[in-house]
Amino acid sequence: MSFFTQTITIQKPIDEVFAAATDFKNSPEIMDAVVDVELLTEGPVREGFQFKETREIRGRRVPSKINVTHFEKNKAFSVRSVQQGLDLRYHYTFTETTEGTKVDFRGELFTEGLRNKLTQPLIKKIIKKEDENHLKHLKNFIESSS
Repeated sequence: MSFFTQTITIQKPIDEVFAAATDFKNSPEIMDAVVDVELLTEGPVREGFQFKETREIRGRRVPSKINVTHFEKNKAFSVRSVQQGLDLRYHYTFTETTEGTKVDFRGELFTEGLRNKLTQPLIKKIIKKEDENHLKHLKNFIESSS
């Protein structure tokens, strides 16, 4: 079930927007809490591609392994991170428009364990706060690069 959705239009061609969004080394420029990214898979991004993302959350560095679970070049991709009973999935779709490229984002959170189920509303609020501006940052990052 989605708990977080956003849409933005980026005034650049779809191939440029998709390439920047799937170059996970750009994450520190796009996601406020991300401080480091280490690619764990060689070669082009595809289903099964993995990377380690480190976020700074409330003064602590928290690493997580992220898997690309769906990949259609210039159309869509999804990533998933599972740790400590939290299963976080982000889905992106890309559509070419007359104004540029429309990016639709949908976030899902699944929890395991009583503690995580009870604190799920708080967890969702924290995740939203961390990532609420990432599409705006993506837009600024892409539109300001030449």
